[in-house]
Amino acid sequence: MQKILTINAGSSSLKWNLFALPMETSLAHGLVERLNEPVATFKLVTSGQKYSQPVNTLTATTAVDLVLDKLEELAIIHARTEISVVGHRIVAGGTAFKHPTLVTPAVLAQIIDLSDYAPLHNPAEAHYIKLFMAALPHAQQMAVFDSQFFTQLPEINAIYSIPYDYTKQYNIRRYGEHGISHDYLAKRSADLLRKPLTQLKLITLHLGSGASITAIKNGRPYDTSMGFTPLTGVTMSTRAGDVDPALVPFLAKKLNLPADEVVTDILNRQSGLLGISGLSMDMRDLMAAEQENPRAKLAIDIFINRIVKYIGSYYVELGGLDALVFSGGIGENDTDIRARIAHGVQALGINLDAKRNQANNEGPISPENAAITALLVPTNEELAIVRQVVQALNVTQR
Repeated sequence: MQKILTINAGSSSLKWNLFALPMETSLAHGLVERLNEPVATFKLVTSGQKYSQPVNTLTATTAVDLVLDKLEELAIIHARTEISVVGHRIVAGGTAFKHPTLVTPAVLAQIIDLSDYAPLHNPAEAHYIKLFMAALPHAQQMAVFDSQFFTQLPEINAIYSIPYDYTKQYNIRRYGEHGISHDYLAKRSADLLRKPLTQLKLITLHLGSGASITAIKNGRPYDTSMGFTPLTGVTMSTRAGDVDPALVPFLAKKLNLPADEVVTDILNRQSGLLGISGLSMDMRDLMAAEQENPRAKLAIDIFINRIVKYIGSYYVELGGLDALVFSGGIGENDTDIRARIAHGVQALGINLDAKRNQANNEGPISPENAAITALLVPTNEELAIVRQVVQALNVTQR
């Protein structure tokens, strides 16, 4: 029985899942949060138990060892050598990586070189690749790129209206984000609709702390809300989404800050729901406070407004729509937000069935025989990574 470990790493968190093949069974999954803070949180879940503990001052290195040691301690694995492959989610692969790729020193160097395209993600992800190479020297390290799905975007939507020579010289284009998720959502939606993906027009909503929207036409991405970096698109938890780029030098001058600090700290970390509300980056907190807090309500309204605008524009781009797909932490769990988004696009003929929406089950949440189906599809990026890794290894080993 082959075991594959999937890794989704951030600067302050480590999300992981251990799968057994060929059954595609998750043996255990977990999360380490608040790394490099005084107290971190370690969580591990199996089919039979939930394990959680606070841990003092965890670093990335000690977090990796803690995960692997706990898997052995709980007899989920008997030795680290049972893990034969580690599949890493990498945000930015640029135009260099269009498929899952076995990590070599040269590939790792390329991932680091691509950090300009995802400065909050690629450095942390590259660091974890190094750590797992050291902790599991026998295992193959595979990189699966969020951006690879969007290398198929047509140039009309991939290319910015800047001098074309710069586009080619510096590889400037719309790279997108959450591609692993959007790819999974498209395929799963086709299964649920019982139609070939190549015959469908879909708009997939990955709505979480980071949020992105993708138009999919005939099985391929046609447009997506995130751009050169994961900063643009709809309003997110702490990211501004679409803004006039002239705001960067304007704020740099007013605040006496370097331009890159305005982008990295203000537009990426201090904006979005947090910046508008002044209260929280968490939609649950804002929903609880909106009746008494006008800025919390404004943040929610702007979040919905930006999503509605993208859905409307993509509906026109696609020339119609078969299904609107809700996913991500907010999209999968917040029935009220789904209802508000659907209300905002009801002019397109999109409606929700109240009982189906409240039931929160995978599948249609629109009325029977609706002209446009609204679907709830919990995303499963970890399973998507496993499937892509297996497919890539099978190809390379032929």
